[in-house]
Amino acid sequence: MRNIVQAAYLHIPFCEQICHYCDFNKVFLQGQPVDEYIESMDVEMKNTVEAYPFKSLSTIFVGGGTPTVLNEKQLETFLASIHRHLKPSTNCEFTFEANPGDLTIEKLTLLKEAGVNRLSFGVQTFNDQLLEKIGRTHRRKDVFKTVELARNVGFENISLDLIYALPEQTIQDFQETLETALTLEVEHFSAYSLIIEPKTVFYNLMRKGTLKLPSQENEAKMYEILMEFMEKHGYHQYEISNFSTKGYESRHNLTYWNNEEYYGIGAGAHGYVDGKRIVNAGPLKKYMMNIEEKGFPYNDIHTVTESEKMEEELFLGLRKTEGVSKHHFTNKFHRSLMDVFGDQINEQKDKGLLEETRDHIRLTKQGKFLGNEVFQAFIGLI
Repeated sequence: MRNIVQAAYLHIPFCEQICHYCDFNKVFLQGQPVDEYIESMDVEMKNTVEAYPFKSLSTIFVGGGTPTVLNEKQLETFLASIHRHLKPSTNCEFTFEANPGDLTIEKLTLLKEAGVNRLSFGVQTFNDQLLEKIGRTHRRKDVFKTVELARNVGFENISLDLIYALPEQTIQDFQETLETALTLEVEHFSAYSLIIEPKTVFYNLMRKGTLKLPSQENEAKMYEILMEFMEKHGYHQYEISNFSTKGYESRHNLTYWNNEEYYGIGAGAHGYVDGKRIVNAGPLKKYMMNIEEKGFPYNDIHTVTESEKMEEELFLGLRKTEGVSKHHFTNKFHRSLMDVFGDQINEQKDKGLLEETRDHIRLTKQGKFLGNEVFQAFIGLI
């Protein structure tokens, strides 16, 4: 066994409110078998680590859903399970997602004492009217209160998630959100344009013709404002949608963009271990039944071919602002990057979407606006 897994994602699918844009695997908390689900995750962790051993994890990320809707006793049980099987060291980046307003001083203290050292808050916007429109339950004041609580407990690594191009959002409103966010002096921001996904409230409204979205031109302008604003205020853009102060880049994000292997634990979670991409069953009942009957909740397993690995190396790595290292590609695949993808790279360079440095191929500024078009150029060609 290769022992190269260095990261773990754990999924808590419970929410007290379903946001109108969210297509992640989630269910309403009320009436759900939460305790039994946590027990099933414990079994999955145990069996996964036995099947695919690790030496040391660099990053653990608990997402959802809303992980912090677990009560204190459930949190304590879940955190003990993580320590028992995944053994986070003091050097491990250990992140919990949370909604502003959900966290009490008691829960924050519990997380801190269990070694959680990074918090990611789903803020999305500081406009209370927009928050209501997109189905969020927190308000602007809750963000300030929760960040202050987290600082008082001792958290020194906080990230805020923002969304732009929200329904009826103006450029001025987005600028005001950025200016407000800056006053919190957090270490990291993730900012994404709104994507309308099937099976969401917004998708149904769009089909009815009642969802008023900003124009593509305004969406592009918001992204440009975002990049300029972050750079001006000392936040380095290390990936298309991620910005940090020096030394606070998310190791977990970089696990994905560096095309490295990671455990995916929980209902609907995706993992990448031993050269296989694994998708867990999403429905809670099926997830727990699969674990009880088979020991694993897998719904789909795909062994990644060498060609697919090289393609993934390109379209994942190009999300990073530094781009894809030619030297690393050669070491990893024993083939030259330009030998494999030279025609496609030159084509995108001619369009002004890619540029080449001494050791890297990376997106140009224009390429960042058309990233999906660039990534598509490297799929299914070899």
